[in-house]
Amino acid sequence: MASHSKPRQILGLIGWLIVSFAASAVGAVASIQAKSFYGQLVQPEWAPPSYVFGPVWTVLYALMAVAAWLVWRSGGFHTNRIALSFFLVQLALNALWSWLFFAWQHGALAFADIVLLCVFIVVTLGSFWHVRPLAGALLIPYLLWVSFAAALNYSLWQLNPQILG
Repeated sequence: MASHSKPRQILGLIGWLIVSFAASAVGAVASIQAKSFYGQLVQPEWAPPSYVFGPVWTVLYALMAVAAWLVWRSGGFHTNRIALSFFLVQLALNALWSWLFFAWQHGALAFADIVLLCVFIVVTLGSFWHVRPLAGALLIPYLLWVSFAAALNYSLWQLNPQILG
């Protein structure tokens, strides 16, 4: 583990929280009308209500930030640039999904993006686990939720071809 001073560690955590929640904000801009859009879609019986998504994503972004911070603490960005670069790529894919699904209403492209996102989460999780097992473990709920979201994306796309064509 890198020997960062306590103030540097705190700044590092704040930095990773900002990076993670910045990606969230980019996706949120595309999702301004998400509640009404989601509500007009034909839903599978197992689809969660729209109010579930905000709290779940808030927790997941916080867990992602802490995981990245733990990896960063174990040698810095230079030492762990591959793992942290995978992390940044998956964040970008995550933010892109909201634009593809909610703003541009492309079910197929959103599904392709979320499948690629799952791949990058698995690679990131494995890379993080190699550096610090706890960091990898913190990404497991995220992988499970995004896998569920991929199934939901596919179902919504198939049930709503006139909207998500």
